Amino acid sequence: MAVAELNPAATALAATAGEVVVSVRGLTKVFRDFWNRPKARAVDNVDFEVRRGEVFGLLGPNGSGKSTTVKLLLGLLYPTKGHIEVFGHSPRHVATKARIGYLPEESYLYRYLNSRETLDFFGNLFQLDKDERNRRAEQLLDMVGLGQTRTRAIGEFSKGMQRRIGLAQALINDPDLVILDEPTAGLDPIGCREVKDLIMALARRGKTVILSSHLLSDVEDVCDRVVIYYGGKIQAAGPLKELLAKPDSLRITTPVLPRATLERVLVTIRQDAISGEVRVDNPTQNLESYFLDVVQKARAAQETSGAQSGARVAPYLRGNETAPAPEQVNKVLDRLAAPVPAPASPVVSAPSAGPAVDNQKLAALSRPAEATPAPAAAAPEAKPADLAKADEKLSALLGKPKA
Repeated sequence: MAVAELNPAATALAATAGEVVVSVRGLTKVFRDFWNRPKARAVDNVDFEVRRGEVFGLLGPNGSGKSTTVKLLLGLLYPTKGHIEVFGHSPRHVATKARIGYLPEESYLYRYLNSRETLDFFGNLFQLDKDERNRRAEQLLDMVGLGQTRTRAIGEFSKGMQRRIGLAQALINDPDLVILDEPTAGLDPIGCREVKDLIMALARRGKTVILSSHLLSDVEDVCDRVVIYYGGKIQAAGPLKELLAKPDSLRITTPVLPRATLERVLVTIRQDAISGEVRVDNPTQNLESYFLDVVQKARAAQETSGAQSGARVAPYLRGNETAPAPEQVNKVLDRLAAPVPAPASPVVSAPSAGPAVDNQKLAALSRPAEATPAPAAAAPEAKPADLAKADEKLSALLGKPKA
């Protein structure tokens, strides 16, 4: 039986592994002052690509252009010149934004909402139905270790707890592209390890992750490729293993050997090693691994009232469940673009029964009022009497002239 028949999901994932998710060409961003004079060239002619299923690192000192690049990828800033494509569209394409999850450097959340209400709010923005919002919120809260604090207001959270809920809200829509800006800032080593495990789980599922961080150990643990910024320009880029490799030296790791055997090996190596020092030492684990081992043993022996470690990656993020199709995510746009149906003819509904009407009072109120004699009506009757007296006086004056 063919491999495609055994695991069609893995075959489909491999077929899309080379898909370019983010393409940047000649990207430049110049900030200007009030008089439109160039003030700072934050990003200067940058080129890079990010592919599906890749963990891509943006590195550089403060002010080197990393955050500006992230804002340009999100469509929050206009480039001065250059070209950006995210999933083959402009960063300002609304349907493309629905496929992106973003955790900013500072978590700007509503401080009076609790954890559960925060995730419900962001899930509603992506038009997830109520049952799906509830299911994902419960899984995410358990994943980030906030299952016991779901009723506490965000404003009461420490910085580390705010980063945890911020990471949960960035994943509520099951995004295809996750952009994380300093995701482990303020987290304890346990939280850092969980975030890195989550990033690796997302990459295994075929998600694309862009990580911007100053913690180089975190980047080294999870990133496939990196670019290093300085002064707005990319100074180095490539696969992390190639950038960190030292081709002029070699390391040999073996089990513990008898002293005599080790001496023979060293004699043989020193004969061919004309220059350079040959050293023998014991390999060491990094401090993070040692710390996590100590905490794991202590957790088995006693309880703590501090932050708990989260559960495994949420099931819907692991791909155990069917992910919503892109057309389901964009159903808001479909509804807005659909023609408005013609309104039906209005139906006059019978008025609801009210208090009984007193017909007698209604008839009395509607009956025209009787005319009452106005004071001005007497004036026309008095005028004829006054005119008669005036006529008599006039006739007397005209008929009988005085002697």
